[in-house]
Amino acid sequence: MNIGTDLWTVLVILGLALVTVLTRTLFFISGKPWHLPHWAQRGLQYAPIAALAAVIVPELVMTGGQLIQTWQDARLFAALAGTLWFFWHRGQGQAVLGTIVVGMLVYLPLHLGLGW
Repeated sequence: MNIGTDLWTVLVILGLALVTVLTRTLFFISGKPWHLPHWAQRGLQYAPIAALAAVIVPELVMTGGQLIQTWQDARLFAALAGTLWFFWHRGQGQAVLGTIVVGMLVYLPLHLGLGW
C-alpha cells in the first residue's frame, strides 16, 4: 500500500487553506468599518437553530438509515414535549435549554424504562 502524497494533492490542500484564510480574515485587512446588511444580520440570528434542526431531525425520524416504523419511539415523544415547552416558554429566556431538559426528561424514562 502506497501512502505517498502526490504534488497535485498538496497543491489542492494549500489552495484550499489559502482561500479559507483569505475569506475569514478579509474584513480584518480592510481599513474601513465593515457592516453586514440588515437582512444578513437577521438571517444569521436563525443559524444556530437551523444547524440544531439539521442535526436533530434526521436522528429523530430515522434509525439505521431507515424511517422509523412505529409510534413507540421515545424520540418522538421527547421531541413533542420539547417542542411544546419551547413554544410555551419562548421569549422568557433559556427556552432552548428548557427544551433540551424537558426532552431528555421525557426521553430517558421511555427509552430506559420501557425500552422504546
